[in-house]
Amino acid sequence: MTKSSMMIQTKSVTKKVTTSEGELQILNPISFDVEAGQSVAIIGASGSGKSTLLGLLAGLDEVSDGEILLDGEALHSMDEEQRARLRGDKVGFIFQSFMLVQSLSALENVMLPAEIAGLDNPKKRAQKILEQVGLEHRATHFPNQLSGGEQQRVAIARAFITNPKILFADEPTGNLDSKNSTKIEDLLFDLNRESNTTLVLVTHDDELASRCQRQLRMTAGELREENLRAVDSAIHAKMNASEES
Repeated sequence: MTKSSMMIQTKSVTKKVTTSEGELQILNPISFDVEAGQSVAIIGASGSGKSTLLGLLAGLDEVSDGEILLDGEALHSMDEEQRARLRGDKVGFIFQSFMLVQSLSALENVMLPAEIAGLDNPKKRAQKILEQVGLEHRATHFPNQLSGGEQQRVAIARAFITNPKILFADEPTGNLDSKNSTKIEDLLFDLNRESNTTLVLVTHDDELASRCQRQLRMTAGELREENLRAVDSAIHAKMNASEES
């Protein structure tokens, strides 16, 4: 596999914060790569460091030490202005709490990243992607007039409007019921396949994680590869063998 095929490269990434009780290490040295077009889930218990890692990968926070390259660009050596430019050019982000602008309509929320990026016809782009997520009839509605599932669909449309090379999602179904969670998962993976975007999501839901091509488990600031599909297959095989006996 060549370096050019890697969308994300990390080397010995650490994160430390200063507290009233001294320095706290949130992430131990982490190294892994993600190939362009791959879908990867970072799983783990609350407080394990997975959202911290996602924020570092997306350039929302700075590493304490180590290196992160996004599409070959050295994120770890950039200042905030440079990281913001890179996010605008190549990154989409979906939050658990939707993070929609309450004073803007669904259409305006989706248009916003395209306007900031200076793309042509942001309104037309936004209308098209709202149709893709099934919300063209809700375009003029404000977030407080939308259900949780509808708000997350608007957030997904907003994340995809700039055709990002990399999409980060932090607990994208965490605030939804099971019915809406399934709909959002299907939509997210369908759009991801159509756009050939590299997807990295954080979740505590093993079922959602198993839909990704790779799973990385975070435990107490350390990361290791895990194969949930293999584990799931082994469990089903064991259950079937028990039933047959």
